[in-house]
Amino acid sequence: MQISDGFELSVDRHVATLRINRPGKRNAMSVAMWRALPGVLAPLAGDPGVRVLVLTGAGGTFCSGADISEIAGLSAAGDDTGLTVVAERALAEFPKPVIAMIEGFCVGGGCQLALACDLRLAAEDARFGITPAKLGIVYPLSSTRRLVDLVGPSAAKLLLYSADLVDADRALRTGLVDEVLPATELSERVYGLARTMAGRSQLTLAATKEIVDGRAGEERLREWQKESREEVAEGVAAFLERRPPRFTWSP
Repeated sequence: MQISDGFELSVDRHVATLRINRPGKRNAMSVAMWRALPGVLAPLAGDPGVRVLVLTGAGGTFCSGADISEIAGLSAAGDDTGLTVVAERALAEFPKPVIAMIEGFCVGGGCQLALACDLRLAAEDARFGITPAKLGIVYPLSSTRRLVDLVGPSAAKLLLYSADLVDADRALRTGLVDEVLPATELSERVYGLARTMAGRSQLTLAATKEIVDGRAGEERLREWQKESREEVAEGVAAFLERRPPRFTWSP
């Protein structure tokens, strides 16, 4: 279902797929698409029928970055109020697990989007690049910090200094992606993992995301633990009775 210019959405068994759909431009993100993304994500965040989100691209390409012909419409000077950063932040703060399913090129702004996801699974022929040095752009602070957190300062500098494309194996070695699979097996693995996560305690997943992302302190942790009592009781009962748990918590 086309929900906005450049995006398609479908939902199956509690797993939503948001597809970047501009194949004629290798899914380059237009100014309108960057602006629309937070509004696309907002209703999914509050929808109890959506437990996991998969972000991918149409036509065998994840995203080739921001549309260079519209670069003047973006904040190109590292401003963390720019459209790309606002969209990236909306994706990073999405309260449910987000998996990037990466085929083909994942470059520039495409990497910004992929790194804002919780997990990144890639086809073995995927190619990655972070290319602001080719355009004289200063990469945003939040995007740079997220990259450094994933791959470390030295690998981040190499990617940013060179602006070269790297293959999926190198991306895996540096921590840029979590798994690399043959292209024919990628979708099955991604959706199998997504359905597994959709069947787990949604309270545990939501709390874990807040804690791992550094958005929950001790007080918030205690709130989560207090709220989890019914989930724990169901989980223990299901284990003892040798049946699948029937977790009922939803955000």
